[in-house]
Amino acid sequence: MKKTMRLDKMLGNLGYGTRSGIKQLVRQGAVTVNGQPVKDPGIQIDPAVDTVAFDGETIRYRDTVYVLLHKPAGVVSATEDLRDRTVLDLLDPEIAVFSPFPVGRLDKDTEGLLLLTNDGKLAHDLLSPRKHVPKTYRALVAGEVGDREAEAFRQGVTLDDGYVTLPAALTVLAAASAAEAPAHPEIAEPFRRVPAGRMSEAAAGTVCWIELTIHEGKFHQVKRMFEAVGRQVVYLRRVSMGPLQLDPALAPGEWRELTDEETESLRKYRKDGTN
Repeated sequence: MKKTMRLDKMLGNLGYGTRSGIKQLVRQGAVTVNGQPVKDPGIQIDPAVDTVAFDGETIRYRDTVYVLLHKPAGVVSATEDLRDRTVLDLLDPEIAVFSPFPVGRLDKDTEGLLLLTNDGKLAHDLLSPRKHVPKTYRALVAGEVGDREAEAFRQGVTLDDGYVTLPAALTVLAAASAAEAPAHPEIAEPFRRVPAGRMSEAAAGTVCWIELTIHEGKFHQVKRMFEAVGRQVVYLRRVSMGPLQLDPALAPGEWRELTDEETESLRKYRKDGTN
């Protein structure tokens, strides 16, 4: 059976205006269906079959959106907040009209990959504790990190509330003294991004640029895992979630919609839990 909907509802869902405003535009002849002007905003159309145009521009209908955001520090992973800007405030109106929401959350001071969508089923599956979706982070850590910490994470560490984490994979990508960090080819960029209030924590001794993959999402988990082994995370960035990778072309605060290939990889991952 054909999936049909009212013309004004379709246009409203896509953010072309209020229901009353759309009715007026349709009656003024601004909208065509299959090349013919229409005057009845309530006609039934099939978005998958009928060609709808507004002021001569063909409209592509969709009811779901998938957004890859490079979340910046200082913005909260929420749909609304009374004090701070939210990740939704970074989106253009034509995307925000779909009411996407963040899949999971990143701490206010954490940067990196954040998926936003209005696909509730996909979000539920990616966040389900039973799925153990891998999440990979890169972090700048004050203090030496090596085999001892990697083995502890491989075994699972006990957090401050007594919870024992699942095994996690830790790799040290680079290490340098704090004095050498500003010129180090791998550490300089993240070192510049350390929040001003934390610079004193990395002002002396060794700083390490690490990669950590976890399979759960406890509150402040990466920071608390390092605290459990006596180290301090001073900068944190998420670089992947399941099959989805942070786009290196996106600066903090920038976003784009997922490609068809990325969307399909998420759907496949939801189905069978593999890449």
